[in-house]
Amino acid sequence: MTGKDLRIVFMGTPDFAVASLAALVENGYQVVGVITAPDKPAGRGRKLQESAVKKYALEKGLRILQPEKLKNPDFISELQSLQADLQVIVAFRMLPEVVWSMPCLGTFNLHGSLLPQYRGAAPLNWAVINGEKETGVTTFLLSHEIDTGAILFHEKTPIGDNDTVGDIHDRLMDVGAQLVLKTVDALAEGNYAPLEQDEIKVESLKPAPKIFKDDCRIDWTKSGEQIRNLIRGLSPYPAAWTELEDENGHAYTLKIYFADFEADAQAKPGTIDSDGKSYLKIAAADGWLNMTDLQLSGKKRMKTGEFLRGFHSISTLRTK
Repeated sequence: MTGKDLRIVFMGTPDFAVASLAALVENGYQVVGVITAPDKPAGRGRKLQESAVKKYALEKGLRILQPEKLKNPDFISELQSLQADLQVIVAFRMLPEVVWSMPCLGTFNLHGSLLPQYRGAAPLNWAVINGEKETGVTTFLLSHEIDTGAILFHEKTPIGDNDTVGDIHDRLMDVGAQLVLKTVDALAEGNYAPLEQDEIKVESLKPAPKIFKDDCRIDWTKSGEQIRNLIRGLSPYPAAWTELEDENGHAYTLKIYFADFEADAQAKPGTIDSDGKSYLKIAAADGWLNMTDLQLSGKKRMKTGEFLRGFHSISTLRTK
């Protein structure tokens, strides 16, 4: 049996998952159903928004299921009717056992880290935030505890000094799609040797929990490297931010998408330096972060020079 003989159900929601679904469809694999998140209201008009996976599935005429609850008996019955041999999960929510144990070949997940490191909702972000020099993607068989199942395959990629999480996302999206095809073929042929994660020796496990707004706020008392890694690890989304205050006490939220670091032992954390025309620097514990891409609340993202042309009171600001 080959991978193309299998009846496959695909589960995923965001852009990251589309590349893997497209790789399956465009290489002739039998995707008999696509499970994705329900449409959600978004924007000022609260218009229902379809997921990226749903949009692709509609274009290709694939059967789509959008359950609110994964234990709903009607959904379970419809899923069973698809008679899948294998389920492939990419950037979806946690599945109940009744779902992941259904196919004869089981269910595997594509995860954006080199497991067992960075289990959780935001592995790409935390790898960059923590200053890692390498990350990757892993396919593993689902089990009871999230992100702990037996590893099937993985692929590594370096993290460059100037890479943002957006760069890593786009790179691993394509690497992951190819790994999904490799994993499907291996499972169909029985050509794999699952490795239990407990058998992998690591000094300490680094988690990758969901990121909240407060996690994105910059602490200027930290080192320049730590702050720069935070900025890179949150760019372009959800973006690192700081709050500036003018002499009248008015606060401005500033998102920062990229910055260069200049060492300076005399810098006082939180100090702002700018010529009002071409550069904007904020001091960390050991030097200056020179902002190159930023966004003031309510405005568009722009380069520093453009930002300064429209914001003339920069000399009066201080970090809050």
